[in-house]
Amino acid sequence: MKRKAMLFAVFLVQAFYAHAAVQQSSWGTTSDGQKVGLFVLSNSDLRVQLTSYGARIVSIEAPDRKGVRTDVVLGHDNLAAYTSNPQDYFGATVGRYGNRIAKGTFQLQGKSYHIPLNNKGNALHGGPQGFNSKVWQARAMGDDRVEFTLVSPDGDMGFPGKLTVHVLYTLSGKSLRIDYTADTNKPTVLNLTNHTYFNLHGEASGDVLKQRLVINADSFTPVDAALIPIGAVQSVKGTPFDFREVTSIGDRIDVPDEQLKRAGGYDHNFVLIRGVYELHKAAVALDPESGRTLTVLTTEPGVQFYSGNSLSGTSKGYAGTRYAKHDGFCLETQHYPDSPNRANFPSTQLLPGQTFHSTTVFVFGVAPAGI
Repeated sequence: MKRKAMLFAVFLVQAFYAHAAVQQSSWGTTSDGQKVGLFVLSNSDLRVQLTSYGARIVSIEAPDRKGVRTDVVLGHDNLAAYTSNPQDYFGATVGRYGNRIAKGTFQLQGKSYHIPLNNKGNALHGGPQGFNSKVWQARAMGDDRVEFTLVSPDGDMGFPGKLTVHVLYTLSGKSLRIDYTADTNKPTVLNLTNHTYFNLHGEASGDVLKQRLVINADSFTPVDAALIPIGAVQSVKGTPFDFREVTSIGDRIDVPDEQLKRAGGYDHNFVLIRGVYELHKAAVALDPESGRTLTVLTTEPGVQFYSGNSLSGTSKGYAGTRYAKHDGFCLETQHYPDSPNRANFPSTQLLPGQTFHSTTVFVFGVAPAGI
C-alpha cells in the first residue's frame, strides 16, 4: 500500500508540473529560414504569450472587475504580421540602444561610431535592424519562466563590441517580470527596454485617451523638432507633463504646447523619482470602465511615455481592427535618450568585465468601481 501511495503521489506531482509547464510551439519561420517559437505562460491571474522573434510580448490577458480576461496589449496573431512591420515594435525588446541617438553618431573613448539612420535623420531603437527584428535563442525554465538570448556581433548596426544579452520573463501571480543582463568584450553603449503598447480596456477597443495615468516624476527631458533631448531637465510643474496626480491621458494632449506639437502627443522621457529601494515605482495606469490597473516598477532612471501618436491604421490587431492614433500607450523603462552625447545624463556605457543588469515589472490589478 505504501508503494502504491508513493507512486500515486509521484503521478500527481508529475501531472501537476505537466499541466503547469510552459507551453511551447512552433510559430513559423522567417524569410531567411530561421525557426521562431511561441511560448505561453499562464496561471489563475494572467495568460502571457511570448515569441523568440524580437524576444517580445505577444499578448497579456488580464481580468476586469467581473473576472473576464481580455488581451490588453497591441499585437498580431501571426509571425508574418510582425516580420512585415518591424518598425511597429509591438511588444519587442529594443536595442542595442532603445530610443534615439542624435544623427546616429556618438563618441566613446575617443572613437566615433555611426549607427544607420531610421528616424528623422537620427538612429531609433538600435537602427533599422535592431534587436526587435532578430530571432533570439529561447529556453523554458521551470513552469513560470522563459529566457531569450541574443549574441550581437562586434559592429552590429555600427555598435562596438560583441554583446551577449539575456532577457528573462517570469510570471508570478499578477506580475510579469523582465530581467535584462548583458556583457561585452569591448566598450560599448547599451539601453534596453520593452516596447509593449497597452490598452487596458482591450487591444481592439479604441483609443486610450480616457485611461488614467500617474507617472512618478518631477521632471522630464524636453526635445527638439526631431525628438532629440535638448539636454535640459525641466520641471513638470505647470506643464501638460505633470502626471504626479491621476490624470486622463487625453486631458491635455491637445493643448497648444510646443513639446506636444513636436511629438503629436506624448513621446518624452520622464526622470523618475527614485526611492531607497533599487526597484522603484515608475507609473500606474487605470482603465476606469473595466477597472484594470497596471503598475510599472523598474530599476531604470527614466520612463518614456508614448501615447501611440504614430499608429496610423496600417496595422491590424488580433480582432482585425486597425490600430489608429492613440489606440495604445507605452511606458518604456530606460536610460535617457541620446545619453551617449549628453554628459549630464546617466551613463549608458558598458565596459568589458562589467555585467549590465536591469529589471522591469508589470503588475496587473483591478480597482474598485467608482474610481
